[in-house]
Amino acid sequence: MAKLNKNQKEAQAKIEKDKLYSLDEASALIKEITKTKFDASVDLAVRLGVDPRKANQMVRGVVTLPHGTGKDVKVLALVTPDKEADAEKAGADYVGLDEYLAKIKGGWTDVDVIITMPSVMGKLGPLGRILGPRGLMPNPKTGTVTMDIAKAVSEVKAGKIDFKVDKTGIVHAAIGKASFSAEKIAGNAKELLDTLNRLKPAAAKGVYMRSIFMSSTMSPSVQLDPKAV
Repeated sequence: MAKLNKNQKEAQAKIEKDKLYSLDEASALIKEITKTKFDASVDLAVRLGVDPRKANQMVRGVVTLPHGTGKDVKVLALVTPDKEADAEKAGADYVGLDEYLAKIKGGWTDVDVIITMPSVMGKLGPLGRILGPRGLMPNPKTGTVTMDIAKAVSEVKAGKIDFKVDKTGIVHAAIGKASFSAEKIAGNAKELLDTLNRLKPAAAKGVYMRSIFMSSTMSPSVQLDPKAV
């Protein structure tokens, strides 16, 4: 086990062992114990009572965080020429088609989200082995394959994130930055948790939200009370 530095020891000391925190308490505590020179990301890890190997218990979706992500999201719009102006106006960082497909084929993936249209998906198929592992493959379920390119770009820029349960039953999502106010962190966390609740699969039995942990980059985790959220 790596030795804790002074800041980490101080942070650990402020977290009450075995206490389950409310959303507001956890958000305020995370702000207090985050002592990084950069603006740390605040993350939520939610363990769900589902078996993700079963298709009818797969939990995935999108949520628009009311206070944004605090991150400048780089968007590539892979579109036909008639949609380029829409994508640019909505704030896409890179807009085009064949030249970007060639760049990706060469290994370029310096973007956070790729948005495209149904007619272009065929061209993206061969790039699946590059885009898939990086979580960049557009998907109609997350709204990144659409005819309404402008809407999709502006939503992502405003704080729309997508999430899915991993093979161990946990949803990980970045919900803001440590520079946010505690109220904004709590507001974004609540939006994600409400969305997860709405997506509870009918086939999931027993307790749905098993545990919820909030942490920031380099900080210890704070455990939330699932019943309180």
